Amino acid sequence: MIELESVAYSYGGGELLGDVSLSLAPGSFHFLTGPSGSGKTTLLKLCYGALVPSAGTVRLFAQDRRAMTRDDVAMARRRIGVVHQDCQFLDHLSVSDNIALPLSVSGRDLLAEEPNLRELVGWVGLKDRAQARPPELSGGERQRAALARAVIMSPDVVLADEPTGNVDWEMSQRLLRLLIELNRMGKTILIATHDLALIRAAKAHVQARVLRIASRRLQFAGADL
Repeated sequence: MIELESVAYSYGGGELLGDVSLSLAPGSFHFLTGPSGSGKTTLLKLCYGALVPSAGTVRLFAQDRRAMTRDDVAMARRRIGVVHQDCQFLDHLSVSDNIALPLSVSGRDLLAEEPNLRELVGWVGLKDRAQARPPELSGGERQRAALARAVIMSPDVVLADEPTGNVDWEMSQRLLRLLIELNRMGKTILIATHDLALIRAAKAHVQARVLRIASRRLQFAGADL
């Protein structure tokens, strides 16, 4: 689905990532760890086509990223849901309308999609907050809304960048359960996190591969969780 082969990425004249190889197979679950500034967000951006590698090859659904047009990337992105570390919303729109934005951008019939939208808003526990505005939400509610927006197009892959970084432990567990449930539906999941306790908490619920960025290289952190 998403493959990186001997990938390097340089920024500001220096190499941030080098010789990175990774394959995200259908239905797999991965955690990505590493210290702040090690390149976790950059690696995610390479995985969803926002960046082009300095060397090596990135393939999105069997297409070489370098050969893809803007339209090709846009089409591939419909199959990849991204939960950004600093989730941004349009403050003048309701939570429900913010979640539905990808549907609008892709030209979907919003009226026909309304039942699915309501179901998704309920699934992330925001049924009673559907008409609230983003500034009225707590940190945990914003993250759940961001997750809902990331999966509204029913993507094959979900990439989450520190999705629990600004919430308490209880909310972290709730978000983790939602991501595990998506994986059980067949979605490929990659979570970038510095929270090793979160990874340990996942052990009883999902088989996951732990990846670690160290010294600009990607390492496999031992056996499956």
